[in-house]
Amino acid sequence: MSAGYPPFFADQPIQIYEKIVSGRVRFPNHFTVDLKDLLKNLLQVDLTRRYGNLKPGVRDIKEHRWFRDMDFIAIYEKSIPAPFIPRTDRENYEIYEEQPLTVSSTERYPREFADF
Repeated sequence: MSAGYPPFFADQPIQIYEKIVSGRVRFPNHFTVDLKDLLKNLLQVDLTRRYGNLKPGVRDIKEHRWFRDMDFIAIYEKSIPAPFIPRTDRENYEIYEEQPLTVSSTERYPREFADF
């Protein structure tokens, strides 16, 4: 998301796989040192060294320097504003006349929906 493209991409799935198992990732110049470090640890090929898979589990990720100012409780409680709110664009949707829903005169599944 920070780069605008995935870390491993190619035309053929086998090429993507080869890039993943090689463990080499190139980052854009605008990535900070902390972001590069976090991504290197998340994309680690060796499972015994990959963040989220180590003994502390998710704590390795949450306590990383890149998340230093992140308040995970506030995010969970939705008490902080979103960093980006996209503009709603309705131009690509057609306007159509809504049709009323009709209720069937026979119940096809009365037992399944008895308590519904």
